[in-house]
Amino acid sequence: MTHETSGSVDLSTQVINHKALAEAICLKLRTEITKLGFAESDIKYYPKYAEANYELIKDPYTGDFNLCCYWYDDTHKNRIGRLHFNSDGTFYADYDVVKTHPVKSKWFVEGVTAWGRPDNIKAEAKLLEMPA
Repeated sequence: MTHETSGSVDLSTQVINHKALAEAICLKLRTEITKLGFAESDIKYYPKYAEANYELIKDPYTGDFNLCCYWYDDTHKNRIGRLHFNSDGTFYADYDVVKTHPVKSKWFVEGVTAWGRPDNIKAEAKLLEMPA
């Protein structure tokens, strides 16, 4: 975890302040993957807040610094997920699955997304129909 600051915003403070919500979002993403029918061993990486890379990104509209979390594969070359907290209290997350659907072979699971506010976390899978 980096201890950079952007103006008066401290990265480590933001990471701590968002921890409970971020962990709930990670759980929601994981639950969405599980609901598709994947076995735990089918998925190499799951989103874990403690394993993310953190960065503060300046919102060009509000001027606020928002916490962004990124997950990478073992090589650290391929980003496999992100979680972005907005200054208005909303968030958006997406996480790659990139596998054929475990139950519906005509579908490909691109990933899962989550969005909302702390009191209303929504999620869904991103599915693509396989070519005939």
